[in-house]
Amino acid sequence: MACVKLGSKSEVFHLDGQTWLCSTGLPSDVVVQVGETSFYIHQFPLLSRSGLLENVIGEVSSKDEHKCIVQLHDIPGGAKAFLLVAKFCYGVRIELNASNVVSVRCAAEYLCMGEDYGEGNLITQAEDFLNEIFSNWSDSIKALETCEEVLPHAEELHLVSRCINSLAMKASADPGLFSWPVSGKDATESSEGVVFWNGICTTAKPHPVSEDWWYEDVCFLKFPLYKRLILAVESGSMKPERIAGSIMHYAKRHLSLLGRQSSFRNGNHAASLSTVSAPSNPDQRNLLEEIVELLPDHKGVTPTNFLLRLLRTSMILQASTSCRENLEKQVGAQLDQAALEDILIPNMGYSVETLYDTDCVQRILDHFMLMDRDSIECTSSCIVDEGQLMGASHSLTPMTMVANLVDGYLAEVAPDVNLKLQKFQSLAAVIPEYARPLDDGIYRAIDIYLKAHPWLTDSEREQVCRLMNCQKLSLEASTHAAQNERLPLRVIVQVLFFEQLRLRTSVASWFFVSDNLENSQNQSGNLVLGQNEASAHAGTARRDHTVTVDDMRERVSELEKECLSMKQEMEKLVKTKGSWNTFLKRFGLRLKSKSDAKKASKPRSDSKEAPTSIAPPLMNGKQDFENNELRD
Repeated sequence: MACVKLGSKSEVFHLDGQTWLCSTGLPSDVVVQVGETSFYIHQFPLLSRSGLLENVIGEVSSKDEHKCIVQLHDIPGGAKAFLLVAKFCYGVRIELNASNVVSVRCAAEYLCMGEDYGEGNLITQAEDFLNEIFSNWSDSIKALETCEEVLPHAEELHLVSRCINSLAMKASADPGLFSWPVSGKDATESSEGVVFWNGICTTAKPHPVSEDWWYEDVCFLKFPLYKRLILAVESGSMKPERIAGSIMHYAKRHLSLLGRQSSFRNGNHAASLSTVSAPSNPDQRNLLEEIVELLPDHKGVTPTNFLLRLLRTSMILQASTSCRENLEKQVGAQLDQAALEDILIPNMGYSVETLYDTDCVQRILDHFMLMDRDSIECTSSCIVDEGQLMGASHSLTPMTMVANLVDGYLAEVAPDVNLKLQKFQSLAAVIPEYARPLDDGIYRAIDIYLKAHPWLTDSEREQVCRLMNCQKLSLEASTHAAQNERLPLRVIVQVLFFEQLRLRTSVASWFFVSDNLENSQNQSGNLVLGQNEASAHAGTARRDHTVTVDDMRERVSELEKECLSMKQEMEKLVKTKGSWNTFLKRFGLRLKSKSDAKKASKPRSDSKEAPTSIAPPLMNGKQDFENNELRD
């Protein structure tokens, strides 16, 4: 810490209780009272340096020549500052540093200690040292902290603005280009381990300073001064990411609830309820609202997980509605960057019906859809035109990420028995259908919801199943859905139909590829082989292909017969309302018989002696799919 020494005389002031006595050998002729402290000193040293004391002592002496008492209760800095002023007037050695120069400067201005009352008076000495202080980062921070003690007087002398401008300039610049130390701690550590050889420093170059080097130092400022510093830095050329990083660091330091959050998944329910019922702190609430207003409003500058932590804290502290709406809008603008555990916000309301605050997530989703409305329309038009599908990939990516996030969120809140069907549907319906490449996630959430709500009627089950597209289920999910007794019968039939359609499409594509392969082989053979060798080779290939094509045609014919038989079985099942398990057994046996062309002509009674049916693999697929559920 920089310092300057003034005066040359030895100490003459001594403290006796609440009284300072001047032991110069002469009796004191004036008593200066500052608060509860009294100074028994002499008039002449004071009159020669201070215009205010000259006027006040002259007025008091004219009224009472034998008793002169001066009261200076309003002097900036109080008794400590006046003691330094009195020592300066007596020429006693004093030391000015970053901790006392601001109060001494304000006290000197208050006492009118300018050049009219002596060359090199206290105002000039303090100003010269302040200019030296402003060239050093650590001293400027300390001086700004002390401005809070004499804030009105420091504002009048523009000391606060000068400190803030100095700090803002240093924070925005590259510290490696200047000579000021980054902080007092770093400056002390840098002096250790220095090796000299013949007076030349041989240590390696210092490590580069990161962009967040100033975050910790400014955290010690009170928020009004910190806010002014951030606004000054923001008006410069500093990146918004660095400003947001400093605000995050300050919030973590001063908002106690911000670092003690945990979702109900990681903590117990009783602890969470005790946190909710705790009374809110007005100071913390006001600080939170001020921090939220100070955050940059640029998209993607502030991490989404930090915004959601602020949102949870605002609910606990019962912050203003505008504060929460501001946070919800910022989260909604960059919801694609959120993680599942971040949006699992516990319900903080007094009338808690559901475990998680689904209404808050609904509002965040609405903000996301509103912000991305233009890109969503562009993506929809690109999907219609397959030739422009590549141009839609950039717009589709955030929406797809949010779709996966919502599907995971629905799977987490689905086991809550108090979650209404309308709320589940509204959350799922926000995401457009094209945003989900596969509907496995929404199917998993629907299955969990149906299991946790067995009292739903058939019409309600069909209504919630309309949220998914059976054509967009993977093979594993289709296998699970085909045997899921919680799904309506109509949905299971749709799943089986689309699986059969997918199989027919695969067979047709195989024929197309086979024909193209034959043509390419014939053309290449004609170019390379001779006529005789080409004829023999083509004849052999033609005979082999004829056998393969005949075999495939026979399999397709059997497949068509099985499809017709399966359709008749399903119609009988619907009319007679028979057992669904019996239908699955029949379907499994028929599906196995069609895969073996050589045994297709065997009677139905021989099915018991056939190899293992497809039912066990289907059951294994169902178990594998259920093992992937987080909460079943």
